[in-house]
Amino acid sequence: MKARNPITAVALALLVGVLALIVDPAFAQEKKPNVVFILADNVGYGDLGPYGGGELRGAPTPRIDQLAREGLRFTQFLVEPACTPSRAALMTAQYSIRSGLSLVIAPGGGSGINAHTVTMSEMFKEAGYATAIFGKWHLGKEPQSLPTAHGFDEFYGIPPDVSWDSCTYADTIEITHSIATPREALLAKGPHIVEAVGGGPLREVKPFTPEVRAEIDNELVDKSIDFIKRQTAAGKPFFLYLPFSMGHAPNLPSQQFKGKSRIGNYGDKLMEGDYHVGQILDTLKQFGVDDNTLVVFASDNGPTADTEREMGNQGTPDWGSSGPFRGELGDVTEGSIRTAAIIRWPGKVKPGTSSYAMFSIMDFYPTFAHIVGGKMPNDRPIDGVDQTDVVLGKNETGNRESLLSFIGPDLVAARWKQWRVYFTDIHPTGTGSQRMGGLFGSANSPMAGYPKLFNIEMDPHEDLNVGGLFIWAMLPAVEAVEKYKETLKTYPNPPGANLTRF
Repeated sequence: MKARNPITAVALALLVGVLALIVDPAFAQEKKPNVVFILADNVGYGDLGPYGGGELRGAPTPRIDQLAREGLRFTQFLVEPACTPSRAALMTAQYSIRSGLSLVIAPGGGSGINAHTVTMSEMFKEAGYATAIFGKWHLGKEPQSLPTAHGFDEFYGIPPDVSWDSCTYADTIEITHSIATPREALLAKGPHIVEAVGGGPLREVKPFTPEVRAEIDNELVDKSIDFIKRQTAAGKPFFLYLPFSMGHAPNLPSQQFKGKSRIGNYGDKLMEGDYHVGQILDTLKQFGVDDNTLVVFASDNGPTADTEREMGNQGTPDWGSSGPFRGELGDVTEGSIRTAAIIRWPGKVKPGTSSYAMFSIMDFYPTFAHIVGGKMPNDRPIDGVDQTDVVLGKNETGNRESLLSFIGPDLVAARWKQWRVYFTDIHPTGTGSQRMGGLFGSANSPMAGYPKLFNIEMDPHEDLNVGGLFIWAMLPAVEAVEKYKETLKTYPNPPGANLTRF
């Protein structure tokens, strides 16, 4: 056999290299898909079309319906009981109590994620992604807690330590005459829409008023579209986090959507949010990155319902639907912690499918890390699990069987498979009798030291405590608690947010 000419071999190698440069951008994008994560706020399981709401709820959601037809719909997506806890869990892949954020943070509480926290956005940044957040952070305003201190290149949104209702502060101060200050001075003091860039401080943009609140999602989506456009032009993979206001009181719709639904302002805002989801999908298609972008739409927790019954806004309550489940924002019942989540990734995620696998909001971080080749921290407990095989349709049951629920410093409930266990005698919102009496009855269970137990599949509304009949089902939940407790010996939890114990 004749030996290959070394000059010819070099020329061939150069030719291969040139061809690689020509096709490399598409190949690189194939290996590193863009990720867009749209997070609704207090939208319940029963609010959206793919979950039995939408048109039947008086607020059609055609673009979210489309997203479900083109992707994977989770029917057992589990979160934490409120805004801050769920967002902390999403960003850290840990139970929020491990960050000291198992309660909603409030001005004056002095809490937020610390400098040692490793977030999902940092993982994306280290994997070579451009990163941006437009909307609600709700994980602290101190320099070490800002999104731009944790991997985000860009931030624009509401104050990072409060929520959407902060737009009413000046109005409610005026109503009560509690602070004798002219309105202009109140607005100057805040809260303000803010912005920042990676590693930089916050800059105030304008007062956050009800008028700004009504149009804020238009701003956030416009900035998202611009971000997608810029990163696509630069040929860089991007992670876009869009935690917009859809669903959170006060639901003040924009002029474009005011009066569009049949159920008042809440429905108007659902329809507006659906429109914005469609804008993002259309933008991805417009710039040719649709096929290489993984899109997630999810809600951070269950809806506000009874707590907003009398509050209302302009004559309509901010009242969401938790579907067949019981409870709302702030509870640890199924209606509070089971919400909507849909994933679309053309060519990878099979369209028109659904999954009953137990999927926690903590699971996104390790799943994304697997998909994009990112790294997970190994110097702390990680409660999220890699669910890539569920997302890609290779595994029906998933890698999770249990989930714990905390309120403040207290472990109050757990899920194991279809069983929900309560360790304290909570009184969830909504109606429904506890029909079992005696040792495992409603009044006696905490006194006797036995948990309450509900079979969510048999009894989604959690009306019948079956602890006496299925006591064995408590044991795996207790085992999950013991495994968690074991981690605290090496990694104790920090103090949590608290405005009642000084």
